[in-house]
Formats: sequence, C-alpha cells, structure tokens
Amino acid sequence: MPKKMIHDFHAMKERGEKITFLTAYDFPTAQFAEAAGLDMLLVGDSLGMCVYGYAGTIPVTMDQCIAHADAVRRGAPGTFVIGDMPFMSYQSSSDGAVENAGRFLKEAAVDAVKLEGGVRVAPRIRAIVDAGIVVMGHIGLTPQSSGQLGGHKAQGRTLESARAVVADALAVQEAGAQMILLEAIPPEVGAHVARTLSIPALSIGAGAGCDGQLLIVSDMIGQFQAFTPKFVKKYCDVAGTVTEAMKRYVDDVRAVRFPAEDHCYHMLEGEREKFEAEFEL
Repeated sequence: MPKKMIHDFHAMKERGEKITFLTAYDFPTAQFAEAAGLDMLLVGDSLGMCVYGYAGTIPVTMDQCIAHADAVRRGAPGTFVIGDMPFMSYQSSSDGAVENAGRFLKEAAVDAVKLEGGVRVAPRIRAIVDAGIVVMGHIGLTPQSSGQLGGHKAQGRTLESARAVVADALAVQEAGAQMILLEAIPPEVGAHVARTLSIPALSIGAGAGCDGQLLIVSDMIGQFQAFTPKFVKKYCDVAGTVTEAMKRYVDDVRAVRFPAEDHCYHMLEGEREKFEAEFEL
C-alpha cells in the first residue's frame, strides 16, 4: 500500500472511513505497526512514562523525542509518522516552536508534528503551519498542562467545559492545523466536534463518533503496568507473557537445561583434538 498523506486522511473523513492510529517509540514496534496496516503513528511524549519510567510527560526533551522518532521512521518508512512536541518546546515563543518543529522534520523525517492546547496555542500552530509544516492539534485532557486541569481528568463533562472544548477545536482548525486529537471527553462532545470540523478529529477516549482512534501502544498490548485509563482496550498481555518467559529462562539456567547442545557452536572437524592435546584436557 502507498503511504497515506494528509490529503488521504481528509478524504477518509469525507468517506466516513475510520483512521487507525497508534503510538510507537522504537524500531521493532514501528515495523509491527506497519505490517499490521496502521494508517498513522505518533511518537508521543508518553514515552516519558512508557519507556523512561517518569511519573509524567513533563521531563521529556526534544532530543529524546527526536531520537525515538528517528527510530520509528526507519521502522515504518511507509507510514505517516507524527512527532509530539514536548513540554516547553513550543510554549515560550513562536520562533522557538517553529525551530523545534523543524528539527522533527530535518532530524527524524516525520510527516507532521503535534502540540497540545487550543485557543492559547493558536498563534504557535499558525506559525508552524506558516513554516510549511503539517500540524495536529490536541485538546481536551492535555497531559502537559494537567496541573491546571486538576490532574488527569476527563474534560467536557459540564456544559461550560464542553463549550471550552468546542471553542478550542475551532481555534485549532482556524489556526491552520490539518488534524486534531481529542482526549478524554464525552462521546457526544467528541462526535459534535468531529461533525463540526472539516479536518479529521481523532479520538483517544473521545468516543466512536470521531474520525479515527488512537491508543498508547504500551497500554494496548498490556506492557505498561502503572495504570490503565478507562478508555483503553487491551488486546494482549505482553507483560504476562514476557514475565513468564523470563521465569522459565531463570529456571532453565539454574537447572542447567540451557544452553543445550542445539545452542552451542562447535569447533571445526579435527580441531577439538588439537585443542584438547595442547591444553591436556
């Protein structure tokens, strides 16, 4: 299949065809995702928790995001890849936002960048778009500013909060973003935003009425163990499978069942005798 680009996602929205979207942080996961036929991959700042064990996304740096995006790009050359702008890579100035967004394209060859916020970051979105870079917005629950939201809490659950979500969505589209991610909002709000906007509205906990779905791959495969958001569906239990495999390895090594004969390299024919004679074995 040819690699999908931004116009393909807009066409999918018009046809009512759902967009499939996962995070990825490394080369092998990206390979698996491309083989599975994913439409898009996000190198999310969630790597802070899923890869580095941070308590949240705040410590994640541009260098970390770019290194992981570079690995994902090599693993999935035929998939649309989005680089996630980490905390303080775009908040301080439009010039800084453009420079950091440009780094993603120059150093990791991503297809787009994502940044959190609605009305308040619209000028940053516009600046990046004006530099010729495709932008995905991100509203609703925005982890980088979760302290202002009172923690990692769903948004849009009251009329006032839902109005703010809709206003943010419209501001992101008006600023020139060509896609938007809606996180942890009620499905009726997510569906309304998707119907209202002309750009694809992707959901991570925003209901089936959106134009596609995103999950954190570490949640989806049961690898991340610290907590599981309500909106996650686990499709396998990697943690259980890998832990059990490691236990079997420990048992085999201690019982001298591993390595077995099949796992060993042998000396060339006639060389063992010379070796044993020389070392008097």
